[in-house]
Amino acid sequence: MVKIRQEEEKDYKKVFQLIEEAFRDMEHSDHQEQFLVEKLRKSDAFIPELSLVAEDENSEIAGHILFTKLRIENGSEAFESLALAPVSVKPGFQNQGIGGKLILEGHRIAKELGYQSVILIGHETYYPKFGYEKTSNFGISFPFEIPEENGMGIELVKDGLKNKNGVVKYPKEFGID
Repeated sequence: MVKIRQEEEKDYKKVFQLIEEAFRDMEHSDHQEQFLVEKLRKSDAFIPELSLVAEDENSEIAGHILFTKLRIENGSEAFESLALAPVSVKPGFQNQGIGGKLILEGHRIAKELGYQSVILIGHETYYPKFGYEKTSNFGISFPFEIPEENGMGIELVKDGLKNKNGVVKYPKEFGID
């Protein structure tokens, strides 16, 4: 049994270690995800209700997910969306559905808070299981080169990305211009 709850300040140290462990052997990682989360927590893009942890029956933190604000800009207009980055599951708990539970609970809360969409860069076979599709289908691109199949978005509400084309603008904490 896994319980998902909002991350609290007392969790920060454990979450830092968990993220570091989760990405340690990842091929497509700069191994800086734990530092990004620390920076994002102190930013205007941070939404406390969307920083979630998964606990096992012994109250051990097994996973973490963070959704932060981002914008989609196209010169004349800007639209608010969310970035999902990162989702982390402790190595001993991987492949047990914890990441999926965190994603779905994050979607539920985000929708409740009034957000209409989520954008991410991720594994092309994992995220489509949760309804993500290529951002190119919505006319949304990234400010840097990535393989098309790795840039994805989801509409949390019907037509949440309809006519919201443009370029993703990340919060400055991501270090992307």
